[in-house]
Amino acid sequence: MKEIEVIVVNSLQPLIKKYKLLLSLTPNYKYSYTKAQIKNLKKQNFFRLIGMGGSTLGAKAIYKFLQDKTKKKFVFIDNLKPKLSKYEKSNEAVNIIISKSGNTLETIINTSILINQNQKSKNIFITEKKNSYLLNLAHKIRAEVFEHKNYIGGRYSVLSEVGMLPAELMGFDERKFKRLNLLINNNNFLKKLIINVDATLKFIKQGKSNSIILNYDEKSENLLKWYQQLIAESLGKKSKGLLPMISNMPMDNHSLLQLYLDGPKKNFYTFFNVFEKKSEIINKKNILNTHAYLKNKSIFQILNSQKKATENIFKKRKLPFRSFELLRRNEETLGELFCFFILETILLGRALKVNSFDQPSVELVKKETKKILI
Repeated sequence: MKEIEVIVVNSLQPLIKKYKLLLSLTPNYKYSYTKAQIKNLKKQNFFRLIGMGGSTLGAKAIYKFLQDKTKKKFVFIDNLKPKLSKYEKSNEAVNIIISKSGNTLETIINTSILINQNQKSKNIFITEKKNSYLLNLAHKIRAEVFEHKNYIGGRYSVLSEVGMLPAELMGFDERKFKRLNLLINNNNFLKKLIINVDATLKFIKQGKSNSIILNYDEKSENLLKWYQQLIAESLGKKSKGLLPMISNMPMDNHSLLQLYLDGPKKNFYTFFNVFEKKSEIINKKNILNTHAYLKNKSIFQILNSQKKATENIFKKRKLPFRSFELLRRNEETLGELFCFFILETILLGRALKVNSFDQPSVELVKKETKKILI
């Protein structure tokens, strides 16, 4: 615990000096694009983001979490599909192609299907400035290229060009996401960070390696998928790590809750919910008197009651959990969550003595796939 407290200090510069990628979490970070370069892009209304893993998860998390606050349309091509829909293939979309290495197989394939080489202004690439397939393709079709900084891994890149360029095109203020400068001097934030890291390490020592996220907010699902990759890919090494799994609630009350309550005690849990001002109201005219307690209740009230009830039962069963209750759905809230989870992951990696910034085993599958295709 003392080592963790030493690492989390009330000074930003030593942290950034050790982990340069953290600079992207601050307002001091310099993007590889300028406001002038994206001025015309901001006038567009339909974007298609092509990438895999950390290249798309952060932007998708932002879009889905804040979708009610933007009029822009975004479609995410983040997997291989035998058949794309007409909407996904629309010629009206501006392509944003993202790959740190520039050699991601799935991104190469999807790009080959979807780019229009005759409309160079409709293809934007974010990749490292080094020899790669996608960089060479971008030069061939004379498309705009913005640099993906080589010191920022994909899963840590949400507050760099990778996440902030799409966020700006969605109409959001990238500066509002940058919260590290404020948080690093917030003793309450640092205390919560240390407590969470310490508790997680204790669970791991107890053989609890399954991190189950009980999600009560549908718009947060992609945020939690971003977190899932961050934790799994950063810590899953040397036979160590955590298996983060997202459970959609209350739906999973009717499929998985029995296992959570009475199954093997190898899990610890995270409850996640967001306060929702605008929520459907139950029509009292359609409620029978036997269920009068439901009349005029909002869907959010029902969801929140189910969450509290489940927490109460977990306490009685002595099942370990933490709870996130977000009061506002805005850029600042997302920025604080991104900072918290990134710092938490780095600290866990240090404590577990694993490299939180590589993914060597993933490369094995890439090489094996190439052998088969050749």
